[in-house]
Amino acid sequence: MKNAFKKVMRGIARSVVYIYFKIVYRFKVIGKKNIPKNGPVIICGNHRTYLDPPLIILSSGRYVRFLAKEELKKNLFWNMLLTIFDVIFVRRDSKDVKALKESLQTLKNGDGLALFPEGTRNGLEKGEKVKDGAAFFALRSGAPVVPCGIKGGEKGNKKVTITYGAPLDFSKYKGSKDKDILDKVTDEIMNNIIELSK
Repeated sequence: MKNAFKKVMRGIARSVVYIYFKIVYRFKVIGKKNIPKNGPVIICGNHRTYLDPPLIILSSGRYVRFLAKEELKKNLFWNMLLTIFDVIFVRRDSKDVKALKESLQTLKNGDGLALFPEGTRNGLEKGEKVKDGAAFFALRSGAPVVPCGIKGGEKGNKKVTITYGAPLDFSKYKGSKDKDILDKVTDEIMNNIIELSK
């Protein structure tokens, strides 16, 4: 899909979804000033519903790419929509080197990368182990991590609030491959997300 066409389609889709979210979910954004306006950034949030990715795309004010499971390609509608938004598709049953390289290149280009450390919707509630992808990209790129907490949107609670916290700077660990450092960074990111989502 040509870049110019995708950009136009992204603008149209953003406008339609924004109006829908404002009317149906009355969504509110707190702490948007915490998102750097320029340069690479990793945005990490809690994952509760299908609303979460578009909420971050709409509220961040940045060009942000998401990682999404490759299975979504099988659905024609989702494949088209996710392609318009330059989603990076990932094969979850293997170490997807292509997706890793594309994600790192996104940050190298000075763009945003958005991740859900829970890995799946309501991962913590399901007892899933928190994924270390966000920490990995932060240590490899030196990009700041902006945690965000999303509340509402579930059945019976239509009002949605997304809160962005202060950027977390892990640049002092840049290049580290130490497993303890990776775990420490992962824990700090997730703890901030949990606090913001209360």
